[in-house]
Amino acid sequence: MTDMLVKLYNLPPLEPELEAQRRHGISIRRGIPPEKHHVIKWVREHFTEDWVSETEVAFGHVPVSCWLAVQDNQLVGFTCYDTSAKGFFGPIGVSEAARGRDTGRALLIACLHAMRFEGYGYAIIGGVGPIEFYQKTVGATLIEDSTPGVYGGMLQELS
Repeated sequence: MTDMLVKLYNLPPLEPELEAQRRHGISIRRGIPPEKHHVIKWVREHFTEDWVSETEVAFGHVPVSCWLAVQDNQLVGFTCYDTSAKGFFGPIGVSEAARGRDTGRALLIACLHAMRFEGYGYAIIGGVGPIEFYQKTVGATLIEDSTPGVYGGMLQELS
């Protein structure tokens, strides 16, 4: 999987994304340390151990570099940055039940705005899955020769 580059100085506005989520009863916000155990448990139940590790790193930052989508005091999505490497966005995930409401889009844009606020000019989306989503949503471009990138030589579980 390849990496992508995003210009953080050319992002879509955040407020319309947050308002659209509010209409669905979902709030998009930065996580706080007392929530770490809830978020880690949820990520473990819905995604992979690799993502659990990255999320744990995000909760070690000040400010926390994990953004949450919350509905009725329950987690329905998350994203992180600065976990695999400085300036890297991801992972990002939304529960199957909450998909189809552009929650992933709102999390992406909120997280990238946070990176811009912290002084980054660009973000790298590492090991991209849905290339078209990132191109369409934030104008991300492919980075040539970026496979396997920072993930090369990563430990793997034996089957």
